Amino acid sequence: MNTHDPRRGLVAGGLAALRAIALFLLTALAGWTGPASAGEPSRAAVVQLTITGPIGPATSDYVERGLGQAAADGAALVILRLDTPGGLDTSMREIIKAILAAPLPVAGFVAPRGAHAASAGTFILYACHVAAMAPGTNLGAATPVAIGGPEGQPSPKPPEREASSPRDEPSLPDVREKAASDAAAYIRSLAQLRGRNAAWAEKAVIEAASLSASDALAIGVVDLIAEDTDALLRALDGRTVTVAGQQQRIETGRLTLTAIEPDWRARFLGIITNPNVAAILLLVGVYGVLFEFYSPGLVGPGVIGAICLVLALYAFHILPVSWGGVSLILLGIALLVAEAFVPSFGVLGLGGITAFVIGAILLIEDDAPGFGVAWQLIGGSAVAFALTFGLLSTLVMRARARPVVTGREQLIGQTARVLDWSAGEGWVQLAGERWRARGPSALAPGMHVRVTGVDGLTLAVEAISPSS
Repeated sequence: MNTHDPRRGLVAGGLAALRAIALFLLTALAGWTGPASAGEPSRAAVVQLTITGPIGPATSDYVERGLGQAAADGAALVILRLDTPGGLDTSMREIIKAILAAPLPVAGFVAPRGAHAASAGTFILYACHVAAMAPGTNLGAATPVAIGGPEGQPSPKPPEREASSPRDEPSLPDVREKAASDAAAYIRSLAQLRGRNAAWAEKAVIEAASLSASDALAIGVVDLIAEDTDALLRALDGRTVTVAGQQQRIETGRLTLTAIEPDWRARFLGIITNPNVAAILLLVGVYGVLFEFYSPGLVGPGVIGAICLVLALYAFHILPVSWGGVSLILLGIALLVAEAFVPSFGVLGLGGITAFVIGAILLIEDDAPGFGVAWQLIGGSAVAFALTFGLLSTLVMRARARPVVTGREQLIGQTARVLDWSAGEGWVQLAGERWRARGPSALAPGMHVRVTGVDGLTLAVEAISPSS
């Protein structure tokens, strides 16, 4: 069951984007510090890594570097705590590759009580040298969601084909069948490598099957059940596993436990690779650069916009995005900006909003939990654009209906008083200013005249008839 709530990304999206920028600026000065931990692992220690929430690029980066540090510091064992609804296939495979290549044993542990290792978490648990679960946990539902709808639901089975003649060429399997077959073969190979139940592993992929901790132990999906980490260490003491093709005995009696937490790099990567945050960064970046072009010299909008734009493009580079969706979002923004300068009577504005909404829907190609753009963000942005577009259109229409109050056109039709006049020219007073004027010779000082034209700094005037 997918418990991910897309509204979380919407509520925290704006603040997370600002936090990402601040964290980037602050930590860029600090330089590379490596994974932060509760203390440097001592020799022959047990290192604990924790995977919580959706599995993405930040998770794989954290696990890979954590395993590397544990190996470099001579740790005897790594405990990988799992509580995840799944995640991206690419990130899952990177974590599994790191586990298979690790020179030390890795024990996967689904904990604490109530935790689960669904979808990608099941694959990772199968890849670990030792698989353990806490009471009250579950695993399974490993169907690739991109081929079969919502997380935890089996992919639709293809309709049965009618009997064909021997001359008919065999039809190729569709994309869903290929993806399911690939995922099933992958988890089967992991099960065979670790000597676990391969039949149920395939069932978890094909039929989205799930198991409780006790059932998983009964049929050989996991190796043991432990109440907590201390109980797990006691249960692992004396167990022999195969690491890099060689038998290795785990001795945990005198080992100390050290937890490696995600450092600033992993936290920063986790923030910007949230699709909602990446979309907000893209919007802020584009508009910041546009404001800088419209008002050169402000500097601030240009700097912030450039940083946000680079961060968004970096996030899109490592996320499974559709560049067609990104192009539609940029096109929508361009059309909305053009609406303010081109009299299209709303066509460009409506087209821009439509392009933005479609692009945001198509932005992420994978349906993995936690890696979709929230519809609340899409709808909220579209409504904001529509309101902005409507406000600008109203202001433009009002501005066009207002009379001219400045410039050459404003002088035409105004009334002036003759100050001095001789031979068809002289001086008149208009709005408290003296102007040179030309007009009928019959004009005299004190008469009122109407401005009929402007030639440089000279007014053309005519006498106002008594009826006027």
